[in-house]
Amino acid sequence: MPQTIFENPEDLLGKEGLKIGPSDWLEITQDRINLFADATLDHQWIHVDPDRAKSGPFGTTIAHGYLTLSLASKFLPEIIHINNMSMGLNYGMDKVRFLAPVKVNAKLRASGEFLEIKEVAGGFQSTLRVTIEIEGEDKPACIIDTISRYYP
Repeated sequence: MPQTIFENPEDLLGKEGLKIGPSDWLEITQDRINLFADATLDHQWIHVDPDRAKSGPFGTTIAHGYLTLSLASKFLPEIIHINNMSMGLNYGMDKVRFLAPVKVNAKLRASGEFLEIKEVAGGFQSTLRVTIEIEGEDKPACIIDTISRYYP
C-alpha cells in the first residue's frame, strides 16, 4: 500500500493536484453489511436479505451507501500520514456521490487527489477528493471531497 507521508502539516501547502494511494483492498462481506445495518438500524431487504435480493435489481445484496462512505475513515490512514501534529480532525465534506452499487463480496480500495490546501487558524486544511473504487468495475462506488484539518 503506497502511503504518502508528510513530515509536518505545513508540508501540505502547494500539493494541489498531488495524487495519493491507493489503499489495500477490503472485501465487503455480508457480515460487515449486517453489522452496519445493526449499527444504523437500516435493515432494508436490499442490504440484509440475500434470498429476497436475488430477485432484486442487483441480483444480490448491496452495501449501504453510507457504509461505503464511512470506509473513507478506514482508507485515509492507509494513503496519508502526517508526522509532527498534535491533532487531525474530519472537518466535513463538500460533495458525496454514489456512482455504482457495491455488491456483497466486492472488494474496495481508495485513492485521493488534493484539491485545495490552505492555512486556517492554528493549522492547515486540505480538501482531498477520495475515490473508492470497486475491483473489476468501470465506475467507482463513491467519490467524496473530504475536508480535514491538521494542527502542528
